[in-house]
Amino acid sequence: MMDQPTQSKARRLRELLDTQTIVLPGAFNALTAMQIERAGFQALYVSGAALSAARGLPDIGLLSLTEVLSDAASIAKAVTIPAIVDADTGFGPPLSVVRTVQEFEQAGLAGIQIEDQELPKKCGHLPGKHLVQTSDMVAKICAASDARRDRDFFIVARTDARAVEGLDAAVRRARAYIDAGADAIFPEALESADEFRAFARQLAKEGGNVPLVANMTEFGKTPYLTVREFEDLGYRVVLFPVTALRMATNAIERMLVELKNHGSQRGLLEQMQTRQQLYDLLRYEEYEQRDRQFHSMGDDHANG
Repeated sequence: MMDQPTQSKARRLRELLDTQTIVLPGAFNALTAMQIERAGFQALYVSGAALSAARGLPDIGLLSLTEVLSDAASIAKAVTIPAIVDADTGFGPPLSVVRTVQEFEQAGLAGIQIEDQELPKKCGHLPGKHLVQTSDMVAKICAASDARRDRDFFIVARTDARAVEGLDAAVRRARAYIDAGADAIFPEALESADEFRAFARQLAKEGGNVPLVANMTEFGKTPYLTVREFEDLGYRVVLFPVTALRMATNAIERMLVELKNHGSQRGLLEQMQTRQQLYDLLRYEEYEQRDRQFHSMGDDHANG
């Protein structure tokens, strides 16, 4: 229903990164994405962990390309702001990554994130992760870069190497991924502000002059830093991937307890989004107005 911008969302994402640090809250459905846009955020993140949880599954690479593509496309179409999608390990070897990039690009995503874990993958903040060889990940990044039709389509390479091989190895991997065509680097599960600073400085010394992504997830390895603190440490993208889902599921759990205990939702009304607020978010009146216009046009044509 909205007028779509004439420039690509990928181009818009790159322009944002040229001028500021951007905050990407995680969306797990189209409605959440619309709330993110209405709140004034200029981009969003389609979190694999959040999509998995919304489908009742753990974040261990169980979702197929078809499932993630369906959810991500709904999210991207619901908003005018750019969205980066978490594509886990790319859904297979390099030729599969080619298809993955083409499908997400066609679906209206502004970019894609691919990580260097082996399957079955794990949440980046859990122990016991295993990595693919650097050369295997490089091949995937090369495939992703070659597959994009829009050269602005944004490729984020995530490395989980810090917990497996150490910080220096994470820097070396990141440098190789940049050479392969990655537009940004996402070092997962760094454990202190000093580590974030050291990673950024070491990569810069290696000539890795690309935007860096920080993951400010809850209950993980990373300390709670503000967006400004991440910016000061050298990071241009800050993810809050599962924050909205955690808030929503906790609120639903409290509602269900109240309903079971009291047999009524009346005591929770002040905590709810009202009917009118939901209709405003969904642009209900805009849909009805267009429906009336179409019926009026039909009447005009029928009556000659």
